[in-house]
Amino acid sequence: MKIMDIFRKEYIIEELKAKNKRAVLAELSGVIRREDGTINHELVVNTLLDREKLGSTGIGDGIAIPHGKLADLDELIVSFGRSREGVEFDSMDGKPANLFFLLLAPENTTGLHLKALAKISKMMKDNAFRKKLIEAKSKDELYVIIADKDDAS
Repeated sequence: MKIMDIFRKEYIIEELKAKNKRAVLAELSGVIRREDGTINHELVVNTLLDREKLGSTGIGDGIAIPHGKLADLDELIVSFGRSREGVEFDSMDGKPANLFFLLLAPENTTGLHLKALAKISKMMKDNAFRKKLIEAKSKDELYVIIADKDDAS
Protein backbone atom coordinates (compact mmCIF):
# COMPACT_ATOMS: atom_id res chain seq x y z
CA MET A 1 0.00 0.00 0.00
CA LYS A 2 1.23 3.46 -0.91
CA ILE A 3 0.16 6.29 1.37
CA MET A 4 0.73 8.77 -1.46
CA ASP A 5 -2.16 7.15 -3.35
CA ILE A 6 -4.56 8.49 -0.70
CA PHE A 7 -2.70 11.64 0.39
CA ARG A 8 -2.54 15.11 -1.13
CA LYS A 9 -0.41 18.15 -0.38
CA GLU A 10 -3.60 20.13 0.27
CA TYR A 11 -4.24 17.83 3.24
CA ILE A 12 -1.15 19.04 5.14
CA ILE A 13 -1.31 21.53 8.00
CA GLU A 14 2.18 22.87 8.56
CA GLU A 15 1.39 24.17 12.05
CA LEU A 16 -1.82 23.19 13.80
CA LYS A 17 -3.57 25.94 15.73
CA ALA A 18 -5.49 23.41 17.84
CA LYS A 19 -4.80 23.17 21.56
CA ASN A 20 -6.90 20.09 22.42
CA LYS A 21 -7.92 16.73 20.96
CA ARG A 22 -11.31 17.79 19.58
CA ALA A 23 -9.80 20.88 17.94
CA VAL A 24 -7.03 18.77 16.33
CA LEU A 25 -9.61 16.38 14.89
CA ALA A 26 -11.72 19.29 13.61
CA GLU A 27 -8.72 21.03 12.05
CA LEU A 28 -7.36 17.87 10.37
CA SER A 29 -10.77 16.92 8.98
CA GLY A 30 -11.43 20.54 8.02
CA VAL A 31 -8.67 20.52 5.39
CA ILE A 32 -10.33 17.49 3.82
CA ARG A 33 -13.74 19.16 3.88
CA ARG A 34 -12.31 22.25 2.13
CA GLU A 35 -11.22 20.02 -0.77
CA ASP A 36 -14.26 17.73 -0.70
CA GLY A 37 -17.40 19.65 0.15
CA THR A 38 -19.47 16.46 0.35
CA ILE A 39 -17.92 15.49 3.68
CA ASN A 40 -20.08 16.17 6.74
CA HIS A 41 -17.53 17.81 9.04
CA GLU A 42 -19.49 17.40 12.28
CA LEU A 43 -20.14 13.71 11.53
CA VAL A 44 -16.42 13.17 10.86
CA VAL A 45 -15.38 14.83 14.13
CA ASN A 46 -17.99 12.88 16.12
CA THR A 47 -16.95 9.60 14.45
CA LEU A 48 -13.32 10.28 15.36
CA LEU A 49 -14.23 11.20 18.94
CA ASP A 50 -16.29 7.99 19.25
CA ARG A 51 -13.23 6.03 18.10
CA GLU A 52 -11.10 7.83 20.72
CA LYS A 53 -13.49 6.59 23.43
CA LEU A 54 -12.41 3.02 22.60
CA GLY A 55 -8.79 3.97 23.30
CA SER A 56 -6.58 6.87 22.41
CA THR A 57 -4.98 6.89 18.97
CA GLY A 58 -2.08 8.77 20.56
CA ILE A 59 0.48 5.97 20.26
CA GLY A 60 3.38 7.71 21.99
CA ASP A 61 6.66 9.23 20.81
CA GLY A 62 4.76 12.39 19.85
CA ILE A 63 2.56 10.53 17.36
CA ALA A 64 -1.22 10.24 16.96
CA ILE A 65 -3.03 8.41 14.19
CA PRO A 66 -6.71 9.24 14.65
CA HIS A 67 -8.95 7.24 12.34
CA GLY A 68 -12.56 6.43 11.65
CA LYS A 69 -14.94 4.90 9.14
CA LEU A 70 -17.71 6.75 7.34
CA ALA A 71 -20.68 5.24 5.49
CA ASP A 72 -20.78 7.76 2.65
CA LEU A 73 -17.06 7.91 1.91
CA ASP A 74 -15.87 6.40 -1.39
CA GLU A 75 -12.13 6.09 -0.74
CA LEU A 76 -9.46 6.24 1.94
CA ILE A 77 -8.24 9.76 2.75
CA VAL A 78 -5.23 10.82 4.82
CA SER A 79 -4.40 14.26 6.20
CA PHE A 80 -1.34 15.31 8.19
CA GLY A 81 -0.78 18.00 10.78
CA ARG A 82 2.12 19.09 12.91
CA SER A 83 2.19 20.90 16.24
CA ARG A 84 5.70 21.77 17.34
CA GLU A 85 4.27 22.85 20.70
CA GLY A 86 2.43 19.55 21.12
CA VAL A 87 -1.17 18.78 22.02
CA GLU A 88 -2.38 16.67 24.93
CA PHE A 89 -3.89 13.62 23.22
CA ASP A 90 -4.16 11.01 26.01
CA SER A 91 -1.15 9.28 24.46
CA MET A 92 0.02 5.92 25.78
CA ASP A 93 3.25 7.46 27.07
CA GLY A 94 1.41 10.41 28.69
CA LYS A 95 3.27 12.94 26.53
CA PRO A 96 1.77 15.46 24.07
CA ALA A 97 1.49 14.53 20.40
CA ASN A 98 3.25 16.62 17.73
CA LEU A 99 2.70 14.63 14.55
CA PHE A 100 -0.79 13.64 13.43
CA PHE A 101 -1.89 11.44 10.55
CA LEU A 102 -5.69 11.38 10.24
CA LEU A 103 -7.14 8.43 8.31
CA LEU A 104 -10.73 8.31 7.09
CA ALA A 105 -12.03 5.12 5.49
CA PRO A 106 -15.25 3.90 3.91
CA GLU A 107 -17.16 1.55 6.20
CA ASN A 108 -16.64 -1.46 3.94
CA THR A 109 -12.83 -1.32 3.56
CA THR A 110 -11.47 -3.10 6.61
CA GLY A 111 -8.47 -4.60 4.81
CA LEU A 112 -7.33 -1.37 3.15
CA HIS A 113 -8.00 0.61 6.31
CA LEU A 114 -5.80 -1.72 8.36
CA LYS A 115 -3.06 -1.74 5.70
CA ALA A 116 -2.99 2.07 5.69
CA LEU A 117 -2.81 2.20 9.50
CA ALA A 118 -0.01 -0.37 9.50
CA LYS A 119 1.95 1.53 6.85
CA ILE A 120 1.65 4.85 8.69
CA SER A 121 2.62 3.19 11.98
CA LYS A 122 5.67 1.61 10.36
CA MET A 123 6.76 4.91 8.83
CA MET A 124 6.34 6.73 12.15
CA LYS A 125 8.55 4.26 14.06
CA ASP A 126 11.56 5.80 12.30
CA ASN A 127 13.10 8.37 14.64
CA ALA A 128 14.96 10.15 11.82
CA PHE A 129 11.72 10.46 9.82
CA ARG A 130 9.89 12.00 12.80
CA LYS A 131 12.75 14.44 13.33
CA LYS A 132 12.62 15.50 9.66
CA LEU A 133 8.88 16.12 9.95
CA ILE A 134 9.34 18.29 13.03
CA GLU A 135 12.16 20.28 11.42
CA ALA A 136 10.59 20.74 7.96
CA LYS A 137 10.28 24.38 6.99
CA SER A 138 7.28 24.25 4.65
CA LYS A 139 4.25 22.31 3.49
CA ASP A 140 6.17 21.40 0.32
CA GLU A 141 9.06 20.02 2.37
CA LEU A 142 6.67 18.00 4.57
CA TYR A 143 5.06 16.53 1.46
CA VAL A 144 8.42 15.50 -0.05
CA ILE A 145 9.58 13.95 3.25
CA ILE A 146 6.39 11.87 3.50
CA ALA A 147 6.56 10.88 -0.20
CA ASP A 148 10.22 9.84 0.10
CA LYS A 149 9.51 7.74 3.20
CA ASP A 150 6.49 6.15 1.51
CA ASP A 151 8.67 5.17 -1.48
CA ALA A 152 11.39 3.75 0.79
CA SER A 153 9.01 1.67 2.92
